[in-house]
Amino acid sequence: MTVLDEYHQNLMADIRREADASGVMMVEAFFDRMAERLTEAGELEVADRAFYQNGEGGQKLRIDGYAGDPRDCEGVLGLIVSDFVESDDVRTFGKADAPTILNPLIRFLKKARTEEFRDALNEVSAAFQVSDLIITTWSHITKVKLILISNRHYIGRDDTVKLADAGDVPITYSVWDLARFERFDRSGQAREDMVIDFAKDFGGPLPALKASQAGAALESYLMIVPGQQLADIYDKWGARLLEANVRSFLQARAKTNKGIQTTIRTEPELFFPYNNGLSATANDVTCIQTAEGLAVASISNLQIVNGAQTTGSIHGGLKTAKDQLPQVFVQMKLTVVPPDRSEEIVPKISEYANTQNKVNAADFFSNHPFHVRMEQFSRSVIFAPKEGERHDSKWFYERSRGQYINARVKLTAAQQKKFDLEFPKAQLFSKTDLAKFEFSATGRPHVVSKGAQKNFAEFAKEIGEAWSKSDVKYDELWFKRLISRVLIFRQLESQVPKQTWYEGGYRANIVTYAMAKVFHDANGEKQVLDLDVIWRRQSVPEPLVRALMIAAAEAHNAITHPPQGVRNMSEWAKQQACWNGLKSRRLAYDEDFDSCLAPIDEARTTAREARSNKVLTEGINAQAEVVTLGAEFWTGVLGWGRERKRLTPNELQVLQVCSSIPRRLPTDFQSKQALAVLERMKGQGFGDK
Repeated sequence: MTVLDEYHQNLMADIRREADASGVMMVEAFFDRMAERLTEAGELEVADRAFYQNGEGGQKLRIDGYAGDPRDCEGVLGLIVSDFVESDDVRTFGKADAPTILNPLIRFLKKARTEEFRDALNEVSAAFQVSDLIITTWSHITKVKLILISNRHYIGRDDTVKLADAGDVPITYSVWDLARFERFDRSGQAREDMVIDFAKDFGGPLPALKASQAGAALESYLMIVPGQQLADIYDKWGARLLEANVRSFLQARAKTNKGIQTTIRTEPELFFPYNNGLSATANDVTCIQTAEGLAVASISNLQIVNGAQTTGSIHGGLKTAKDQLPQVFVQMKLTVVPPDRSEEIVPKISEYANTQNKVNAADFFSNHPFHVRMEQFSRSVIFAPKEGERHDSKWFYERSRGQYINARVKLTAAQQKKFDLEFPKAQLFSKTDLAKFEFSATGRPHVVSKGAQKNFAEFAKEIGEAWSKSDVKYDELWFKRLISRVLIFRQLESQVPKQTWYEGGYRANIVTYAMAKVFHDANGEKQVLDLDVIWRRQSVPEPLVRALMIAAAEAHNAITHPPQGVRNMSEWAKQQACWNGLKSRRLAYDEDFDSCLAPIDEARTTAREARSNKVLTEGINAQAEVVTLGAEFWTGVLGWGRERKRLTPNELQVLQVCSSIPRRLPTDFQSKQALAVLERMKGQGFGDK
C-alpha cells in the first residue's frame, strides 16, 4: 500500500466516523475537515460552508463555501467548490476534468452578482447569503480566488486550464487534491516550492551586497527592491509571502498603513529614507555576476517576516498610485535559512524585527514554550478509560502539523496498534483547535467565528502576554481542564446536527456560541463549571449535555435572526454585538444543571494543591537527576565554571555540595539551582567538543 493509499483510507474512515457521529452528509464532513487545512495553510483566512447546486451540464451552478467578507481580505473574494468521491480506492482526475468542476462555480459567481438571482432565493439560504455579500462588496473586489478541494488525486501536469470568462475581475484558481492534503498533514508542506525568478518574470536580477562572510552560519544579503517589482511579486504570490509573518496586512485602517500610502502617493521619492524596509528569509538564493557587480537572480520560498504592512501598501499602489510606484524603492535584508533550521531561526528573526507594534512574535510559532509544555503534558498525562473501554489513553497535542502521522509511520504494525490505543485518532488536536476550545470557554465566540487563523492570532497574543508575566498557571491541571473543554466542544459538534431545530449551516458558529453561553452562565462569584469531573470520567455529564443543547438552540436563534439591515448570518456571528445579544438572554436550564457546578473555592483549592504537588515532584525529580549524574560530573562543572569565572558565590557553594555526593546531598532547592547552572553553562559552551 502506498503512502497516498494509506492516507486516503484513513481520511475516508475519519470522514465516515464524523458523518455517523454528527448525522451530517459525508461531503459536509469532508468540507469541514479540509476547510481547516485551507485556513491553517494560509490559503484562506476563513472558510465558511455555503452549499448550493442547481441545473445540469453546461447550465450547472455550484458552490460549497466562501472565504468571508472580501473587504477583510484585501479585496479578494474566495469561493470554494468540493469534488468528493465516495470510494475505497484512490481515484484520479486530470487537466481536462478541472473545468467541469470549476466552471459551475464561475457560473454561480456570474448569477450571484445579479439582484434577480438573489431575490429569488430564500433569505436564510446559504446561496442568498453569498449572493448578497457579492453584490454588496463587488466594488471592493479586486480578484476572485477559486479553490477546488478534492479527495481524488490530481494528475494534471500544469496549471494552464482554460476556464469560463467572468468579466472585468481577474480570476485565479488553486487545486487542493488528495496528494496536496497528504503533504500538508504529514509535514505542513502544502504546496510546491515558490521560486521567484527576477531575471525571467520580474524585470531583471536585483543588485545585492553580500552581508555575510565565507563560512558564516547563515548567508545574508542587502538589496534595494523597486516598488513596482515588489508590487508585482505580491500580486502573483499574495499571502504566501507573509506566512511566517506575525501580522497580516492591516489594510489602510491602521495609522502606519495610511502614512505609508500617503508617502507613496505624494512623496514617492522619499519612501526609501522614510521606511524601515523589509526583513526576509529564503530557503535558497541564486546569485549571478553582472557588469555592476553581484545580483540575485532568483529566490526560493521568500518569506517577509517583517514588513507585511509595507508590502501590502506598496501592492495597493498598483491601484491607487500607479504613476508614482516606479519612483518607490524599499530596502530588504534577506537571510538564507535552510529548511531544517527554519522553525528555530525564522521566529527569532521575526521576533527581533517586529518592534513597530507591541506583538510578542514568538507566540505565533509552534516552538513557543507554551506549546512545548502542552506537547509534553500530552505525551505524559494518562487519562482513565471512557465508560465501556478497557485502556487508559492520552490526548495527542500536535503543536506543528505532521507530528501525529510522522510519529506513527515510523513504527512497526504491532507498535502502531499500541500507539493507536495510547493515542486514539479521536484524541488528536492542534494548536488552532486549542485556541478555538479556549476562546469558546472564555467568552470569545465571535472571535472564533472569524476563522482559525485570526482566532489563533488573538489567542497567541493573549497567551504571550500572560506567559511573560507568569507561566505558573499553565500546569498539568490546566492541561487536564483543557481536555474537559475539548470534550465539551466535541460533544456539541456531534449533537448539534441531530437537533430537530437544526436546518443545516452555521454549525461551527452555533457550537462556539453555545459553549461560550454555558460557561458564561455557569461561572459566577460562588460557583464554576466542574471541569475536573469531566476529565476524570472522560465524558460530559448528561445534565450538562442537555444544558448545552438548550444553549445551542438559543445560539441558533441569535445567529439566524440578526437585527434589521444585517443579512449575512456568518458575518453577523463574527460581531461582538451578536455575542452580547446571546450573552444577555436568560435561559431556563433543567434543575439538575446545578449538579454540574462546583464551589469556586473548591476549584481554586484544587488548583493550589496541584501546584504544590508539582513543586514537590519537581524538587524530588531534580534531586534524583543531580544524584544520578554523580560527584565526578559535578566536579567537572565546578572546575569549568571556576576557570572561566562564570559562577556566583552562591552557585560555587551549591556545586561544591553536588561534588561531595554521597557524603553530602543537595536539597531539592539546591538541586534545581544546580541544574539551572548546568543549563546556562551548556549554552556558554560546556560539554562542547
